[in-house]
Amino acid sequence: LLVLPLAYFIVFKYGPMWGIQIAFKDFNFFQGITGSEWIGFDAFREVFRMDDFYRTLRNTIVLNLLDLLVSFPAPLILAILLYEMKVVWFKKLSQTILYVPHFISWVIIGGIVYQVFGTQSGMINNVLTSLGFQAIPFLTDKNDWVLTYLLTGVWQSAGWGTILYLAALTGINRELFEAAEVDGAGRMKRIWYITIPGMKTTIATLLIINLGNMITIGFDRPYVIGNVAVRDYSDVLSTFVYRIGMESGQYTLATVVGLFQAVVGLIFVLGANYASKKLTDESIM
Repeated sequence: LLVLPLAYFIVFKYGPMWGIQIAFKDFNFFQGITGSEWIGFDAFREVFRMDDFYRTLRNTIVLNLLDLLVSFPAPLILAILLYEMKVVWFKKLSQTILYVPHFISWVIIGGIVYQVFGTQSGMINNVLTSLGFQAIPFLTDKNDWVLTYLLTGVWQSAGWGTILYLAALTGINRELFEAAEVDGAGRMKRIWYITIPGMKTTIATLLIINLGNMITIGFDRPYVIGNVAVRDYSDVLSTFVYRIGMESGQYTLATVVGLFQAVVGLIFVLGANYASKKLTDESIM
């Protein structure tokens, strides 16, 4: 049973680590990794002198921090609401509808976003202008774009994120709720004193993982939803790596940025794990 998982991690996780040395070489595609000239930390110094690097680093941290504040509580709240539902068929229907966006490609979601929120041809702005109101620049104004970015992320991921929380909720002894109800505790008090503490380990684990990804950001969402008008705010490290690596062919610089993300991400994970263990006595290691 362990053969396939081990093979996956060896081939797709540990195998690519061989390419880390590209960050320390003047990589030539035709000479390969071993044949390329060793340049040490010259590429790191070049990256750290680039203004675009610091701009995309700032955007990555800001968007991830806002995503953590908005998207992290969403599946937790949804899971509690679903758990409290008494009508079984409606509960199952709601879960199915909430899971669907997770399986939709970000390319398709990007098309939906432009059809709904576009300034000139978006459905919402068409309705607003027909009623005599001014169009809202959802995708061209920085503040409106960030809000659209965050809400789209919540819509796409919140339903799927409830799975882990619902699994944790099923492990809570139902007798605790019954005893609290007998003692006169209302629904909100039962949620606060039984439901949420019962998910403490799951919440701590997912929070540590999310903090570890603070410097890493997916390529799909900012690339698909972003545009030239908001590039100063939508351009993140993943799109920066794509530009300098795939479009400009500067593989050494792209590898440097990727290695930087991995090292800083590891520091964030270890720091968050240590803080969680000290504050809540919950950790993943």
